Amino acid sequence: MRVFVTGATGWVGSSVVAELLEDGHSVAGLCRSDANVASLKAKGVEPIMGSLADIDVLAQAASDADAVVHTAFGHDFSKFPEHSEQDRRVIEAMGKSLVGTAKPMLVTTGLLMLAPGRVATEADMPPLSDPKYPRKTEAAVKVLTDAGVNIGVVRLAPTVHGVGDRMFMAILAQTARETGVSAYVGDGTNRWCAIHVSDVGAVYCRALEANLPMRAYHASAEEGVMFKDIAEVIGRNLGLPVESRPREHFGWFAAFAENDAPTSSMQTRKALNWQPAGKTLLEDLSDPAYFSYAV
Repeated sequence: MRVFVTGATGWVGSSVVAELLEDGHSVAGLCRSDANVASLKAKGVEPIMGSLADIDVLAQAASDADAVVHTAFGHDFSKFPEHSEQDRRVIEAMGKSLVGTAKPMLVTTGLLMLAPGRVATEADMPPLSDPKYPRKTEAAVKVLTDAGVNIGVVRLAPTVHGVGDRMFMAILAQTARETGVSAYVGDGTNRWCAIHVSDVGAVYCRALEANLPMRAYHASAEEGVMFKDIAEVIGRNLGLPVESRPREHFGWFAAFAENDAPTSSMQTRKALNWQPAGKTLLEDLSDPAYFSYAV
C-alpha cells in the first residue's frame, strides 16, 4: 500500500512510519520544514510539504494514497480547544476524499477520560455530547462512518514512553524540577495505562493490513500504573522528595494528573494478533537517560 501519514516525523508518527516501511509499504509523509524533508527522504519516505492548516493539500494527499494514518495534533495544551477543532476539520476533509472507496483511514485520539474510574475497553465510546469532553476526533469519525468511509480510531495511552519522550513524563519531570517535589494528587492510586513507543506503530500497521477489522483500537500495553509509583521513580531519578499535593500544584496539568484511566487492550491484541514487547513504564523511567533533558 501507499500510505499517507500526518505527523510522520513526530513521536508516534515516526514509529508508525518505521513499521510501515518494515512491512514493505511505501509512505508519503506530511512535513513543514526543510529539515523534516531531508529526514523523511533519508528514510525512503516521500515528503509532502504542508501543515494541518492546508486542508486542500491534506485532502489531495489522502485521495492519492491507498490508506491514511492521521497522528498529527497540536501540543500547545493552552490551545487545546482550537487544536481539537482543527483536528475535526482535518479528519473530515481527508475522510470526505475517501467517500465511495474502500480505502482504510486510521485517526488518533487518547484514552484519558474515556471511562473514568473503571477499566475501559474498545467497546466504550467517549461522551461525544458532553461539552466538557475536549476531543472531537471520534465525533468526526462518526460523521465519516455514517458517510460510508472505512475509518477507525487508535486510542493512545496517555504516555507513549521511551527515551526521547517530550510529552507527559517529561512534563511531570520538569514540574518536579521547578517545584522541588515529585508530586501526586490525593493518595496517588489513580492509574494510567501506558505503552512503549516501539510497540505503538504495529497497532496502526496491522489494523491497516487487516482492513480495519474493528472500529476502535487501544494502543496500550499496561492496563494501569499507579500515579504515585510514577512520581516515586521520577523523584528517585531527580533526587527529589515524593509527596501528595493538591491538584492546583499541577496547574493546567491537574486534570491529567488526577485522572484514573485503566484500560484493556485485549480486543485489539486478539483482532490484530498483536503482543506488545517493549519496556514497562516504570522500567523505562528508571533509566537516568529518560530525564537527561528538559521539556
